[in-house]
Amino acid sequence: MNVKEAKVRRMAPLSTPTGLSADAVRDISGALNALLADTFALFMKTKNFHWHVSGPHFRDYHLLLDEQAEKIYETTDAIAERVRKLGGTTLRSIGQIARLQRIRDNDADYVTPLDMLGELREDNMQFTASLRETHEACDEHGDVATASLIENWIDEAEQRVWYLFEAGRRGEAAQR
Repeated sequence: MNVKEAKVRRMAPLSTPTGLSADAVRDISGALNALLADTFALFMKTKNFHWHVSGPHFRDYHLLLDEQAEKIYETTDAIAERVRKLGGTTLRSIGQIARLQRIRDNDADYVTPLDMLGELREDNMQFTASLRETHEACDEHGDVATASLIENWIDEAEQRVWYLFEAGRRGEAAQR
């Protein structure tokens, strides 16, 4: 292969064959890329809180957040690979993540442990809502494979919400 052929190949589109329409690939890939950006943002925020949690429940919260971050990170490859299987292209940079993410960063110098748990609970609830919206797009286009994956990711996010809710309960309300 000569230099000219190599340049042409670098510019060639990544056209993965799929049974979905071009509109379906565009819509679902776009929704999945936004989810992927949110997943990276949620992972980073969870690790941030894992690294900076303090106080009397340090060990429990530290381990909980590390476990949750690990599960969130595991999802990133599955999302990106699904985009490629559909024939779309996926995220290429931190800048693209920043432009697409809907999960807000927290750069505060100090966040109380209970505020950390509450913020992550809300973020995971928002993430779950975004997963459901993407599932609807899959349903519209007949993409049952992506919808099936999303159902598992919804369950995982709901479990994180539940754990964060229970870990953040205090006092009399926790005993009811």
